[in-house]
Amino acid sequence: MSPAPSAGPGADPIGVFDSGVGGLSVLRELRRQLPAESLRYFADSGHCPYGGKTQAQIQARACEITERFLQRGAKLIVVACNTATIAAVEHLRATYPVPFIGMEPAVKPAVAATRSGVVGVLATGAALAGQKFHTLIQQHASSVRMITQPCPGLVEHVERGEIDGDEVRALLRRYVNPLIAAGADVLVLGCTHYPFLREAIAEIAGEGVQLIDTGAAVARQTARVLEREGLQNAPAAVGDVSFETSGDAALVMPVIGRLWNLSA
Repeated sequence: MSPAPSAGPGADPIGVFDSGVGGLSVLRELRRQLPAESLRYFADSGHCPYGGKTQAQIQARACEITERFLQRGAKLIVVACNTATIAAVEHLRATYPVPFIGMEPAVKPAVAATRSGVVGVLATGAALAGQKFHTLIQQHASSVRMITQPCPGLVEHVERGEIDGDEVRALLRRYVNPLIAAGADVLVLGCTHYPFLREAIAEIAGEGVQLIDTGAAVARQTARVLEREGLQNAPAAVGDVSFETSGDAALVMPVIGRLWNLSA
């Protein structure tokens, strides 16, 4: 499917999608760095989480969402989900004529930042099992000890708008404390949902532990690709933001509103 025609490619929107609301952490960086661009966010909450799905299932969802964006004239699509990036971004790039920006765990900056030589990675099991993550480890982390920690349950809490509280903190202590005990002084937030838990994670990790996510880097890469492809909107333009979901709008949209307001 080809993008729908418009008055000019620069004025066309950017599509951004995630398995749910986590990609809002990326959307806020896109909004901050690219205020002239219009952003269309799709939360695939009706099929969240992606972590338990097969690669074929995730690719099918990614294609359906991509075609939805293209029907609305999207000029570029950001896959604001680590699991979907691993499972589908290369397939998307080979199938559709617009640029795609994917997520990449912040292994390289974490290796540069650590002083103790120990880095902890908080992520979904699917993201940690992906070949992309293992390739990053081989390329950038040979000089440090990289400890991975799957975090079942965290995505579901964020999807419900639960970003603090006793239950959330109990889960975070279970996942974070072993990493700190092992000497990690840098924690990679390897899922787009986790930046919404940053404050609680920081308190549990303690002073001197740096938290790194990739939202800002993805926004910078998006800006570079827009410039390279001649797709930037006019600098004086003021972009807008809209939200859709495949989930129950009565449940999902209030969570989106709350998290987006936190991001503003």
